[in-house]
Amino acid sequence: MVAADLHVHTTNSDGTFRLSEVAPAARKAGLDAVAITDHDRLHPDLSGPVVERDGVTLVHGIELRVETDAQRVDLLGYGARSTDALLGEVERLQRDRIERGRAIIECIEDRLGVSLAVEPERGLGRPDIARAVVDSGADYDAIPAVFDDLIGEGEPCYVAREVSSFERGRELLRDACAVVGLAHPLRYPDPEAALELAPDLDALEVVYPYGARGHTGSTCGLDESDVRMVADAHDAVVTGGSDAHDQTVGDRGLSTDEYERFATALDERL
Repeated sequence: MVAADLHVHTTNSDGTFRLSEVAPAARKAGLDAVAITDHDRLHPDLSGPVVERDGVTLVHGIELRVETDAQRVDLLGYGARSTDALLGEVERLQRDRIERGRAIIECIEDRLGVSLAVEPERGLGRPDIARAVVDSGADYDAIPAVFDDLIGEGEPCYVAREVSSFERGRELLRDACAVVGLAHPLRYPDPEAALELAPDLDALEVVYPYGARGHTGSTCGLDESDVRMVADAHDAVVTGGSDAHDQTVGDRGLSTDEYERFATALDERL
């Protein structure tokens, strides 16, 4: 049974949940806790690193994309506080998101001959643009197909973002967050290289819905048990969640025992 979903997005980035909707949905799903991990943004309506809403613990988090020597990966910071350095980086990333979003939207509109009902703005992500494509009357009925044909990495309307180095991102999050981990290690082009980052982090996202609800599946020959072994070998905190961009939480996440270990680590470092 899932007790905590530690990877959830809201309308503050590219999710569809309003923050006020998260706790009721979590309570309905039987969850004790949810982590709000919006892309490149802290949530302005979370007043502390951990808050209680309607009987549900909300962990203030962030998902930050960074560049390693091998590839780009996503870091998850949990128990987040605002620091000047992190806020400065978030501001830079949001300006870059606006310009990137404008370039992607213009490319799609030109390529498909449609007008998309989405504006380049703070928090805009590719799922937002993909939803607009599906709603535009173009010949796409699902978000994954838009990624596969148009906006996935290497596709004709993909535009890369200007992100920090792994070292810079890790230090920004370590100064601002209690626990810093690697998101969905099996989603990357080189999962083994991603897992080699474990010694430099506090946590690994072991539980993740690879291949479900449009999330990239793992085709690397590794599975969740391999990630768990790496976490055990480096005494890393185990995290996990649904990576919800829609309004479903608790599909994947931590058991009660796993969440208690995560919560203990969070409390010790806050």
